[in-house]
Amino acid sequence: MAIRPRVLFLCTENSCRTQMAEAFLRALTGEEFEIVSAGAQAGRLDPEAVTAMREVGIDISSARAKIVDPYLRERFHYVITLCDREQERSCPVFPGAIWRQTWHVESPAHLEAGGLDHCMAVRHARDEIRRHVAEFTEKHYRPTSGGRATWN
Repeated sequence: MAIRPRVLFLCTENSCRTQMAEAFLRALTGEEFEIVSAGAQAGRLDPEAVTAMREVGIDISSARAKIVDPYLRERFHYVITLCDREQERSCPVFPGAIWRQTWHVESPAHLEAGGLDHCMAVRHARDEIRRHVAEFTEKHYRPTSGGRATWN
């Protein structure tokens, strides 16, 4: 059995952005990657993230926010950070990665939950994350005609 590449999505609370990134990558690649998301602290899943993802046909309602601590001794092929350390001081640093990427996706968390601005910010983040995940899969995931995938 081939080794599946491991992907870790990181942000501050694992309540919105990383949950959406994890779900998009899983939806695009199935079980070809081992995908995890986590945060410096575990917030609670943003209900607007659930709604925004449902709008594009992906259900994340059973997702749970996780902290990064249990993963710190593990190795990942890709660690993708979705927060800006300059603006979000609690954005985690993760040492165990072969390849690192940073996707600067603005956090909707600073806006009042349930408000129109928050809803719009979540949808904007969703669309930006979907674009990043699509670019990631184009670069690192190649389905083959034999039903198996290769990755680089």
